[in-house]
Amino acid sequence: MDVKLDRNDRTDLYEQVAAEIRRSIADGEALPGDRLPPARDLAAVLDVNTNTVLRALRLLRDEGLLEFRRGRGISVAGVPERGAVLQRTRELVAFARQQGYSTQELIDMIVAVP
Repeated sequence: MDVKLDRNDRTDLYEQVAAEIRRSIADGEALPGDRLPPARDLAAVLDVNTNTVLRALRLLRDEGLLEFRRGRGISVAGVPERGAVLQRTRELVAFARQQGYSTQELIDMIVAVP
């Protein structure tokens, strides 16, 4: 996985790391099921703090792109499109809750959509 960071860019380093890993997955360099190197190793290669890499990895996990397994490390779980759908789903759930709808009511609405 070829990750390039631009320290002159105003984008946070963890977001740059996440974007590069996301790109690697989208380009097929890292496929579902592939394991990523440990965060400590990625941090050393990128010359950033391990916490920066961990923050990027957690972001990608929350997007549904990575899966953390105790004792097995971090592996690719999905493709960016799935991550985008998960992000929009989270936004929809938050919006529905804000409007007073329960999760089940939201599910019923989604099922009813043609």
